[in-house]
Formats: sequence, C-alpha cells, structure tokens
Amino acid sequence: MTNSIPRVPLPPNEPVLGYAPGSSERSELKAKLAELCREPLEVPLFIGGQEVRTDEVVELRAPHDHEQVVARVHKGGPTEIQAAIDAALAARAEWAAMPWEQRLSVFLRAAELLAGPYRALNNAATMLCQSKNAFQAEIDSACELIDFWRFNAYYAQQLYRDQPLHSPTGIWNRLEMRPLEGFVFAVTPFNFTSIGGNLPTAPAMLGNVAVWKPAATQMLSAWTVLTVLREAGLPAGVINMVSGRSSQIGEACLGHPDLAGIHFTGSTAVFQGFYKAVGENIARYKTYPRIVGETGGKDFVFAHASADVEALVTALSRGAFEYQGQKCSAASRAYVPASIWPEVRTGLERDLTSFSMGSPLDFRNFINAVIDESAFESIKGYIDRAKASPDAEVILGGECDRSKGWFIQPTVIQAKTPDYETMREEIFGPVLTVYVYPDEAFAEHLELCDRTSPYALTGAIFATCRKAIAQAEKTLCQSAGNFYINDKPTGAVVGQQPFGGARASGTNDKAGSWQNLVRWVSPRTIKENFNPPKNYRYPFLAAE
Repeated sequence: MTNSIPRVPLPPNEPVLGYAPGSSERSELKAKLAELCREPLEVPLFIGGQEVRTDEVVELRAPHDHEQVVARVHKGGPTEIQAAIDAALAARAEWAAMPWEQRLSVFLRAAELLAGPYRALNNAATMLCQSKNAFQAEIDSACELIDFWRFNAYYAQQLYRDQPLHSPTGIWNRLEMRPLEGFVFAVTPFNFTSIGGNLPTAPAMLGNVAVWKPAATQMLSAWTVLTVLREAGLPAGVINMVSGRSSQIGEACLGHPDLAGIHFTGSTAVFQGFYKAVGENIARYKTYPRIVGETGGKDFVFAHASADVEALVTALSRGAFEYQGQKCSAASRAYVPASIWPEVRTGLERDLTSFSMGSPLDFRNFINAVIDESAFESIKGYIDRAKASPDAEVILGGECDRSKGWFIQPTVIQAKTPDYETMREEIFGPVLTVYVYPDEAFAEHLELCDRTSPYALTGAIFATCRKAIAQAEKTLCQSAGNFYINDKPTGAVVGQQPFGGARASGTNDKAGSWQNLVRWVSPRTIKENFNPPKNYRYPFLAAE
C-alpha cells in the first residue's frame, strides 16, 4: 500500500570535487579528455533500446577549437522520429505497470554510477562539446544531475505517500498517481548537461515514456548521460533519443495524438511556438498535454547604497561571466547607485582584467568559448551596436575573436538610458549591462526594474539595510521565480532552491522538486465502501 511507504531521509547534495593540482580527480579527468580528443565518439540515435545509425553523419566540433572533432553524430529523419514515438508507446504499458520501487531504483543506480565510474566521462564530454571549464562541468554534469536523480526519487516517494483521509464509517479512500496517457516530448538545451539528463528522466521516474531531443551542440554529453542510464538498467523504449532537423522532430511529436506532455528548456520563442502548436492541435489529442517549460531570462542584480561593494563585485563577476554568461540565470543587467558606482567599476575592471580566456583543457582558464557561430554573431552584434550607440558605452572588454574558437571577451556596457536594448533583451553571452541611478531614487528604480524586461527568472538585491531588502523583496515579488539576497542570481542547488520563473521565463514548475514531478502524474481517486447502503431512503424522509 502506498501509505505504508517508509519515510526516508532527504538525500545529501553531491559534494563538489575541487580538481586541484595533484588530485586524483584532476588526473582522471585529464586522461579522459585526452582519450576523447584522440578518439572522438560516434553518437547514434537510440530507439527502442537499439543504437540506430543513419546515412547522414555530422561532425561536432569543440567551440574553443574549430579543428577539434569531439563526436560524429548520426541525424535522423521522419522514419526514425516516428520509430522513436512508436517505441515509446510500445514500452509504456509495461513501464507504467512496473512497481515504483523498481523504476526509481534505475535512477538511483544511475546516480551512483555517475558519482563513481562515469564522472570523468560525463565531465570531459561536457568540457569538450560545451566548452565548460572543469569546475562548471563538475557542478553541472556530475553534481547537479546526481542530485536531480536522487532528490527526484525522494520527492516521488513523497507523492506516492500522500493519501487522503479515511472515513471512520467503513470508507477507504486511496489516491493513485498514474503516469500520463501517452508520451512526453523532452527538449533540452546545450548549456546544461544536467538539464539534458533531468527533462526526460523526471517524467520517466513516474512511469512515463519519453522522446528526447537534445540540442545538436550537446549530443556528446547527452550520449554519455544515456550511456549511464543504459548501464543502470533502463528498459528499452522508455527513453528514446533522436537528433535531426528540429522542425521535423517537433512537427511529428507535437502533431501526434498520443502527445501527453512537453518538458522543455530553451528559448522563449521556441516554447511559445510549441504552445501555439498544441493549441492548434488540441482537438486531435487523446488528452490535454501537460506543458512544462523554462525559457529565457534577463536576470538582474539590484544594489542599494548600503551594499557590501566587494560582495557585489564578486557576484557580478561570477554571476555574469561564469560559463560565458550562457545560463538562463546569468546576471545580465545591474542597477547600481551613483555613490558606490566608481568603486564597483574599479572592482569589475580588476576582476575582468585578471580573467584568463582559452580552452577548457587548460585548467588555468576561467573563461572559455561561446557555443557556436550563431551565438558568437548574435552576441557580437549587441556589443557592436553598443559601441556605436549614443545611449550606451562599452567600458570593459568588447573584443571578439573567431580565429581559433568562438571567443568573446567578458564585456561590461554602461547604459545611459534604463531601457537600452541590452537592459531589456536576453543576450545569452558574457555581457553585463549596468545602469547607474541616483541614490535617492531607489524605490522608483525598483519599479523600473520590475517593468523593464518581459522575463521573471532570477534576480538579486544587495544591501545591508534591512528596510531596503524588505522593500526590494516586496516590489520585485513578481520579477523573479528565484530571488537572492546578497548573493549572485545563479547556481540554484537541487533540494535547496527549486528553480524556475514566470512571465516570459516559463511555467515556473520548479525543476528538482515535487512541484515539477506532480506535473507528470494523473491522479485517480478511489473510494471503497466496506458497508454500502442498501436502501435509498435518507432519515429525513421518515414520517413524523
């Protein structure tokens, strides 16, 4: 019985390894990096438990080195996409009927494998195909994904435990958490291996089946995640990985009558397109699809005159430029009072001029490359326009170099108007825009911050004045789904800060929490009467 599930302790977060010189993890990671560079992996499609190879193969190259091939990826077409959907639906009944303990065991074992023998492989793949340094890869492709699998298993048990009250008069009420009827379409981004691993597996833990489309630039690390899941005993057909033209995959999945859900992380425009397609196809679906998405951000750091300047500078340097700003939570705009701006600017200049930039294979580099040419040109365009605009000034950085890899120097723009484009639009690169406001206009600029951008993902207030903190927390209550006080707006930890935002930033279903998992079940209430009535007459019908 589900209400007899024992209460289990909350799992601890996976410790982050340091990769210091001379450490065993550093040596192991460097050896795996050399191996993958020497022998690039072949990445097939994975359908119905089988590796599927096609006639169309593309080379995946390292963002930091145009000459380095890191994988050879097979691309599918309509036949393979339909086969993936069919395989998922064929596996659904058996997987859904499997006892929850057996399902969760697959992912708990996967967590142990990733924490141990597969850690270096996953981290090395992430460093190579996504140009992350060793620390960024460690907290993403190892620690966060391990945490997703362990904590989601814990929260799933909580869902199964949650049962309705029993009547004292012979009634037994039960709640059955059924998987959705159909398949889940999981679409994952390039920037986080952990998101790639979480989006198809979170629904699968609850008995669902998935068609998984990773970003084309993330196929190597997606394949290593799938390798871990296969080793952990994931049955055939439960998760099917496809690659190919996004339009073909999306059209086939979004138009299928058995689409039961969408689990998405990516751009706002693409997610809005998915929403529109679901609306247009709504009459053909067997059930109303669950739509869960985390999209863009224009994340802010708002400083009060009482802020600790060194803490503020560090939050901006890390929050804006770690992983080249390619995080939906990255600090992208900052509001700084005039009284402390000169000191903040000096601190930013000190930090940015000390950043080393280059290949992640050189562990001394803090900054690496942006993901591809399209991103490079888009980010460069924002910088070039700022250089030419009377409403902005590039005060730090601003150099772009594509000769060897897609390298963009961390850049700080000072906006002369609070609605300049880099204060409003998501850039997804190493660009921070600062607007300096009069100290006495703190309240007015909090309101300005709230309405400047359509997004509402993350944000932070820096102040030592408690009145200012309380005022910011209240005024900005709808501006960020994850709000930070005296901390950078990035780095949410599974189990500690459930992640997600609203407005144009998504559906705020909080990845890594029960709020997300509950979206992948369809509850059925069951009432059993041990002593049913045998006469229709109620007492009030009796004669006086």
